[in-house]
Amino acid sequence: MTEILCHVDSYLKIFDARVIDSTPKGVVLDRTAFYPGGGGQPSDSGVLEVADQEYRVTKLPRVEGKLVHEIDGDTPEVGVEVRGVIDWDRRYYLMRTHTALHILCGVVWRDYGAKVTGGNMQPGSARMDFELEQMSAEFAREVEEAVNNEVQAARQIEIDVLPREKAFEIPDLIRTKINLLPPGITEIRTVDIVGLDLQADGGTHVHNTSEVGRIRVVGHESKGRINKRLRIEVDKEQR
Repeated sequence: MTEILCHVDSYLKIFDARVIDSTPKGVVLDRTAFYPGGGGQPSDSGVLEVADQEYRVTKLPRVEGKLVHEIDGDTPEVGVEVRGVIDWDRRYYLMRTHTALHILCGVVWRDYGAKVTGGNMQPGSARMDFELEQMSAEFAREVEEAVNNEVQAARQIEIDVLPREKAFEIPDLIRTKINLLPPGITEIRTVDIVGLDLQADGGTHVHNTSEVGRIRVVGHESKGRINKRLRIEVDKEQR
């Protein structure tokens, strides 16, 4: 079992680990700061360093329950100590984008009572679908103003891990229309944008909404009678 360090510290850029298994496409480590992907957030990229050699990690699929650091070309041998280096610019941009989606989710839930029906992201761009009957350009403008007010409010973001029973005592913890948490999970990781949004989530986030920077709503569309989509972008440079 690989210990996933970024679940505790999203700002960890460099870590030491040991190769405990290998596959034809990559290696399994005893610990990693690479985010494996999930919840619409793609996996991290970066390198594993062994002495003066670098192995580029391109993605982290799960193979037979093992988290594989997929590598182009040759791979380190089992038992070798490695140093992992995250592609930090990409990771941090994803952190800002993911937090922007949570701000969007919190605002739409607070102001319109709409649950999430889907979402996805890449560094700097994302989309989220909501259970809404109507959407318009005016709605998109109102949402854009509201989400940027929350960025300016500089709200702290707190991560916690709760026993499943205690977590589900929290009203509206699951904001998706369908609860996607497998029944076998006994502990629930929560992300709390203090005063705005508290929900179950396994991704990486910034510490404060002020780090996100300006959020632009760049598109809105209907995906069905009660399914509407908003597209957002987050500037590469923070202002």
